[in-house]
Amino acid sequence: MPRPGEAGAQARLAVSTVIFALSPDAGAAAPSLRIPLVRRLREPGTGRWALPGGWLPVDEGLDEAAGRTLNETTGLAPTYLEQLYTFGAPDRSPDERVVSVVYWALVHSDEVERAVSDENVCWFDEDDLPELAFDHLEILDYALWRLRTKLQYSRIAHALLGETFTMAELRGVHEAVLRTRLDPANFRRTMEASGTLVDTGERLAGTPHRPPALYRFDTASARGGDPIHHPTRTRNAS
Repeated sequence: MPRPGEAGAQARLAVSTVIFALSPDAGAAAPSLRIPLVRRLREPGTGRWALPGGWLPVDEGLDEAAGRTLNETTGLAPTYLEQLYTFGAPDRSPDERVVSVVYWALVHSDEVERAVSDENVCWFDEDDLPELAFDHLEILDYALWRLRTKLQYSRIAHALLGETFTMAELRGVHEAVLRTRLDPANFRRTMEASGTLVDTGERLAGTPHRPPALYRFDTASARGGDPIHHPTRTRNAS
């Protein structure tokens, strides 16, 4: 295959996915996000960690390829999978020109328990990431920025929760994503005034004190709730 810059050299197209889930102690003193990474088993970058992904076949759509490669590497099939950005800097891979269409996915902690996790597929805390291959740290930073931005105006937090949730669980999502502590009373007032939540009339069972109320998102009035495989406009990041 011709090297970049040589006559006849062509770019290759790949898909990758950034996956976010809450850490198991998201309601504890330091809520955080977790990201699965895959160890590279071949050059370039053998042994380094990278985002799940693979090459795009000529007979497969982008959304389908993203879902397939994600499932093959991690065993996950998230309900929230959205096209994020296209990264295409000429020097992002050392031995050939590679353009990556990057997706992002949000998964509930219950899904994480069923995901693949071994010596070559591991979940890392946002604050304890290993050295990443290629420009994957740049990709991850962009995905984190996008997640924090979108949290402000959409019901995207729903993808990290179950169908019903307590106000404390919802606050834990916001704290983990925004990397800051939020006042419980102010957060409750803000969310109740937003018109996006519905009190189910049920309460969380098995708590030692007064059981907290369970809420769900109001699908009729929620803004910015993206369904599965709802792509945004792609741009070249080179």
